[in-house]
Order: sequence, then structure tokens, then C-alpha cells
Amino acid sequence: MDPTLLWYLDRSTGLLLVLLLGAVTALGVLTSGGRPAGRLPRFATQALHRNLALVSLALLAAHVLLAVAHEYVDIRLVDAVLPGVARWEPLWLGLGTIATDLILVVAVTSGLRARLGGRSWRAVHLSAYAAWLLGTLHGLGIGTDLGWSSLTAPSWAQAPFLVGVALVVAAVGVRVVRRPAGDVLDPTPTAGALR
Repeated sequence: MDPTLLWYLDRSTGLLLVLLLGAVTALGVLTSGGRPAGRLPRFATQALHRNLALVSLALLAAHVLLAVAHEYVDIRLVDAVLPGVARWEPLWLGLGTIATDLILVVAVTSGLRARLGGRSWRAVHLSAYAAWLLGTLHGLGIGTDLGWSSLTAPSWAQAPFLVGVALVVAAVGVRVVRRPAGDVLDPTPTAGALR
């Protein structure tokens, strides 16, 4: 397959991931704590959160495999698994690797949630916030098509980052504003939300 096509597919999956993971994270923020997200029933937003997360997992797998497959830069499979060992952009690629590893841990523990118990699952699931942040930083730092090396040139590729971050910031804002007086902001869902 054409290496240039693989490179563009890799970049496209990364940009789409930034947007999707922003939406998944925002939905997670809105549905945590056992409260419904707006006018939609909680089960609907949780189902959307779960289904978008599954689509994101598939897209993440494609992104990693495409990054390893293309020949534009030298990214080895070990670079996608172990942070900090990459020859090309070790910091930014390492952030993406950590984000990927965290997402995989969250996905596996979500599949085992009934066996782990709510408290253990919630503790691990909180790392999804770190995964989103690290993945976003990975894209900003490694995204050569962003034109952000000097932070001067606007680019069409900035839109997914701006929208993804805006979704998460807005969700946190809504969550804080909707919080009842005297209620502590707890990012973990209640037992009722786990059913």
C-alpha cells in the first residue's frame, strides 16, 4: 500500500480520535455521580458513552497499526507499547503510548466490572481522564500537520482539538453548575449508575 496513503490514514484516525475521545470523556463527566446528563435519560447517555468508547477503541487500534505500518517515520510496535523508547519524537509518542495503555486498562477493567466491584472499577476508570489529557497532548505535540510548531499558523486540523477540549471543559462546567449546594464534586458514579 502507498506509504503516503497510510500516513494520511494514520493522521486522520488520530484527529478523529481526539474528537471522539473528547466526546466520550465529556459524556463520562456528565453521567458520573449517578445524575442524568441533561434531558436524556441516564441509560441513554451511558449507552452512548459506552458505544462511542468502543468505536474509539477500534479507531485507536487502527491508529496504532497504521502508525507502525507506514514508512514516513520509523515507529516500531514496541514504541506503541512502551513509552519513551521511540527513536522519533520520544516525548510526544510516549504520551500517546501512555494514553493508549491507560485506555486499554480502562477497557479491560470495564469488561470485568462485575468481577472487580464498583469501587475498584471506579478507581481504575478515573485514569480515563488522564488518558484523554495525555492523548490530546500527544496529538498537539506530534501533529506536524497542525502548524503549531510556532503556534502561529491556524490549521483545519486544529478543529478536532478545539472541539474535543471544548466538550470536556463544557461538561465539567455543567457538572459544577448542576451540583447541589453543599455537594462535594465526586467524579465517581454512584452504585445506582453501575446497574
